[in-house]
Amino acid sequence: MAFQKLQFNLLTKTKMLNHSKSFLTNISSRRSVRDFSDKAVPIDLITNAVKAAASAPSGANKQPWHFVIVTDPRIKKEIRLAAEREEKAFYSHRASDEWLKDLEPFETNWSKPFLEIAPSLIVVFKKAYDVRKKQRKKNYYVNESVGISCGILLAALHNSGLATLTHTPSPMGFLEGVLKRPKNEKAFLLIPVGFPSKDAEVPRLTKKPFNEVCDIL
Repeated sequence: MAFQKLQFNLLTKTKMLNHSKSFLTNISSRRSVRDFSDKAVPIDLITNAVKAAASAPSGANKQPWHFVIVTDPRIKKEIRLAAEREEKAFYSHRASDEWLKDLEPFETNWSKPFLEIAPSLIVVFKKAYDVRKKQRKKNYYVNESVGISCGILLAALHNSGLATLTHTPSPMGFLEGVLKRPKNEKAFLLIPVGFPSKDAEVPRLTKKPFNEVCDIL
């Protein structure tokens, strides 16, 4: 493998701190939204965010992800109906009593209208292996790599001024069928993307204090 000199922009300490504070303020304002407007989103905002996500580091640079951007109303409806079938089962008998009790404050249920109302859905798939020239090529650290990519994706979408939701209907295998994905791809995350509705509300949440989530040794 050929190597090249790293191009690194060394900032002053002041600029570094300003960038750090600015990003912290911006990303801390991100909230998961379930009340979307049907206002159209410029497709370039979506594709640029996916390109940013696809730049993520991955095990042995295997890049074990695939993204599907869904804007077709017919496909969004099909996804909603399939998701709601799984969610009905989840809320009726799959989820434990403890899980359901933890969800009560958020007032969620099996109904998922946002899957049709949000102008775009991004479905992220993970690939345990690639298929090239009819041969399987193993991928490494798949969950870790795809998880990092999704983090960048959410940050990029928020930075573009868009609202998102990390939706994980359980199980998500129906997405592979609806979107006709190959056998080596498994659904990882479903992200509705758009603008919040005018009357959108979010729960009042508090995050754990810094000293509870981090140790400096």
